[in-house]
Amino acid sequence: MDLIKSLTFGAIMSAAIALVIGSQGTSAGPLAIHLVEVADVRFFWSWPVFVTGTGLSFGLLLLQR
Repeated sequence: MDLIKSLTFGAIMSAAIALVIGSQGTSAGPLAIHLVEVADVRFFWSWPVFVTGTGLSFGLLLLQR
């Protein structure tokens, strides 16, 4: 259950950070922010931020046990 919660937090964190940085017109170097188009919906996404945010959230949820 903790993994599902941390995946959700990681996705929200990645979308928020990528939206702010990607809308400025930069890829932010190692963050690798790019524009994704899925079924006529365009949004900014970053896999490195998603993986890092998921790991951070998972660690914090484990510490709360």
